[in-house]
Amino acid sequence: MGKELIIAEKPSVAEDIAKALGPYKRLNDGDWYETDRYLISFAVGHLVELKKPEGHDPKWKAWLLRNLPILPQEFARAPRDAKASKRLNILKKLVKREDVTGVINGCDAGREGEHIFRSIAAWIGIDKPIARLWLSSLTTEAIRAGVRNARPSSEYANLGDAAVS
Repeated sequence: MGKELIIAEKPSVAEDIAKALGPYKRLNDGDWYETDRYLISFAVGHLVELKKPEGHDPKWKAWLLRNLPILPQEFARAPRDAKASKRLNILKKLVKREDVTGVINGCDAGREGEHIFRSIAAWIGIDKPIARLWLSSLTTEAIRAGVRNARPSSEYANLGDAAVS
């Protein structure tokens, strides 16, 4: 039987989810938790951000009047820093595991959490089904009910659009 990967927004929430869905093992120095049905890992806030102007075109490093306006054809993104890059690689490794059949967005309920997850999903290139875990409480019962009732990510398209804008 396959497993689902739950990506929480922060380490403490990942641990709360693991405890609620346990028993669990803490693996790779706490980079993720594993139960019989789930892998639970986390972002640490915004891992992916817009590239700086010079990341689009080296001539935009200097803010010169002749280079304005700075309007790239596409706004490219990059990992926030080396720690973010490491975390993204861990998440990518987990997503690509053969036993992972789907991903659950366990980031905070709201636009910012949605944006954090969607940026990660786009960067990694998740090609597995994605569901949305909506929690308003971190009690064991609320987490278990939220996981049972996770809805397809497509039902939150408007929230994703609002997050990007």
